[in-house]
Amino acid sequence: MYDWLQFIGAENKQGNITAHECNDIIRKLNLKSFESEYKILVMWMPEFLGKEGNKLLKLIEEPPPNTLFLLVAENEDLILPTILSRTQLVKIPLLTNAEVEVALELNAGVKIEKAQQIAILAEGNYREALQLLQHADDDWEVMLREWLNAIIRTGPVAQVKWIDETAKLGREKQKQFLKYFIHLLEEAVRLRVMDQPDNGQPTTVNDFASRLNKLCNLGQQEAIINELDKASYYIERNANAKMLFHALSIRLYHIINNKSLILVN
Repeated sequence: MYDWLQFIGAENKQGNITAHECNDIIRKLNLKSFESEYKILVMWMPEFLGKEGNKLLKLIEEPPPNTLFLLVAENEDLILPTILSRTQLVKIPLLTNAEVEVALELNAGVKIEKAQQIAILAEGNYREALQLLQHADDDWEVMLREWLNAIIRTGPVAQVKWIDETAKLGREKQKQFLKYFIHLLEEAVRLRVMDQPDNGQPTTVNDFASRLNKLCNLGQQEAIINELDKASYYIERNANAKMLFHALSIRLYHIINNKSLILVN
């Protein structure tokens, strides 16, 4: 959805399906089919149907003959209950890491080692894999170590320097960096619970995850993940990067305040 809004030049506007569009759907589906026996409506993101969506209730419940509705959604909880109750839910599973790897190799010519690393971070989302591919040469590990050291050890001057540099990266790189940090924290939680490294992960990921377990406990890790999720949400909505990372640095400092292990090479 974010990509689409950027593509059509919506900038900071929120997506929606208007009452006018609902009326147009009703008008078109009441026409007789000409080239085919069936009429098929594919609606992407029905979550963006507000109260205007109630206009479609009767049509969805009692459609004209040979009329099919396909509502393609990401979050069923955000769909109007009156519409959801009139549909049959079909859940599409995420892609496997192997499927993402093969797609990157065949479609983008990515070497197998790099494809494996990207697939792990993409977590079944091919669009996310392509975004990660654009920044595959960025060293998120070094960047994260510098940030944590600035937060825990070297203080405000180092934080300001790091924030100034990060604010220049652009929103996509900032989001990818936060996603990388979240992935490491999730691996740290998994490592803490399973008590053994994931052989499918690069060694550097497992090593960093182990250090994060020494840096903070499970509750602290959960709190940091929540803060990173919120920050990523605000970045997509054009939050001021300097203000956001200043606030985030302060929050992380307070979360891990009394557990000051410094991450080193």
